[in-house]
Amino acid sequence: MSKRSLQIAAGVVWVLVVAQLIRPDRTNPTTDISHTIQAHAGVKREFVAILDRSCGDCHSNATVWPWYTHVAPFSWLMTYAVSEGRKAVNFSEWARYSPQQQRKVLADSCQDVTSGKMPGLYSVLQPETKLSPRDIDTICAAGRQAEVPAARISQ
Repeated sequence: MSKRSLQIAAGVVWVLVVAQLIRPDRTNPTTDISHTIQAHAGVKREFVAILDRSCGDCHSNATVWPWYTHVAPFSWLMTYAVSEGRKAVNFSEWARYSPQQQRKVLADSCQDVTSGKMPGLYSVLQPETKLSPRDIDTICAAGRQAEVPAARISQ
């Protein structure tokens, strides 16, 4: 190996070591159980189980932080993804959404899982989050069920 190659390799290692000093906050906010989607009347257990397994790490206050989320730059990426996911929808704060927002979130969730947008690349790192066709059908059925009250209201 040439001297220049060794210098470049040493520089890359140094940057990676220094990057470990930048530690994003990975604490989960406290959750009022009565605000969660699990506490919402009419939500089926099978649907909640899918949300917990495949959506909860980014869309709830119950994020599980795997070992690689303690290593930069993965720690930065995961922290950013969780922050953005909670902004989009937080199933731990379900009661804070209006009924119209809840219906929209469920309809959008169906579209996102049908298109493969969710859980996206995360399922490469966490294969257990991958959705089966049955899981997708269950999520879409919850979205269709939520649309029924909206139709009744508009009549």
